[in-house]
Order: sequence, then structure tokens, then C-alpha cells
Amino acid sequence: MIITVASFKGGVGKTTTAIHLAAFLQGYAETLLIDADPNRSALAWASRGELPFQVVDEWQASDLRPDGHVVIDTQARPTPDDLSLLATTCDVLVLPTTPDILALDALVLMVEYLTQARITTYRILLTVIPPRPSRAGDEVRAMLKRTGLPVFEGGIRRYSAYQKAAQQGKVVYDVKDPKAEPAWQDYEAVGKELIG
Repeated sequence: MIITVASFKGGVGKTTTAIHLAAFLQGYAETLLIDADPNRSALAWASRGELPFQVVDEWQASDLRPDGHVVIDTQARPTPDDLSLLATTCDVLVLPTTPDILALDALVLMVEYLTQARITTYRILLTVIPPRPSRAGDEVRAMLKRTGLPVFEGGIRRYSAYQKAAQQGKVVYDVKDPKAEPAWQDYEAVGKELIG
């Protein structure tokens, strides 16, 4: 399976999603994460610790022939041509978005482009969902479903455990934090939707 994680906006959990989906898929088959973001956030994350899968840039990836899964972390705001290429060469395009108006505006632009290009192999992932009593995550998911957009049932709640994981170069399940387990369970649920 090839999964591409893309967004027209930075700060929506794109690299965090790529890292954690790769960790989930590694439990099923050898997984390679390709860091195609010029910021090299996934490579920086990996350099600070140890991840259970290999992380390479797009230049190194051309020399590899993975047998299992591939996750691609892209740059924020890919060009229309890049987005078309990414969408047509992967099984699923994962579009992370936070439930705030600026991120949703960027999501609308991306979905409009995908619709014009007749690309349907994408799913929207709500990330950085604020804790209760906020209902922002539920409200945005319901709104996306009403418009007929493909959205994951699972979502990624806002936990500081993800920042700890990035600082330590680990997957969130390996950090010492009381919310590490529920944080990992959020990505497990999304991973099961992907492979199911």
C-alpha cells in the first residue's frame, strides 16, 4: 500500500500523521517513509531517536524497492501538477486538517482542485482535535459528511505526547506520558480504517 499525506496548509499534523501511519503499517509489513518535504521534518524526527521503520528522502527512495508499504510525507501546498502525480501514484491520499477555519479554508481549496482533476482516492483526517467540552471535532466531521466528502471515522486528538515523541525521535507509544496510549490508539483506529 502506498499512502501519501498532503495538505495545502502547514501545521495540521502532516508529518505526525506520516510517522504514525508508517509505524502502524510496519506492524503488518516492512514500511518505508519517504520525506519529500523540503523542511525534512520526518528525517529530523528520525535523527533524534529511533523509529521502527526506515526514513529516506525522495532522492534516496529512487534506489530502494520496498516490498511492503510506503508512506510519503509531502511539502505543504503542493503544486497542482505535483498533487496530481502524487494522487495517481498512491492508493490513498490522506488529507489532514485541524478543525479551525483557516485549515478548513485550505482544505476546501485542495478538495476543489482534486474534484476538478477527477481524483477520488482521498480521505480527510481530522487532527489536533481540541478536548471536551469543545465539540469542534464532532461538528466539523458532521459538516464534512453532510457535504459528502470522504472523512475518516477516527480522528486525532490534541495531545502534548506527540511533541514529546518528535523531540525524542520516537513513535508516541514509546514516550513516557499519561496520554501516550490514547494518542497511539487514535492512529491505530485510523490505520485500521486504511487497511480495512
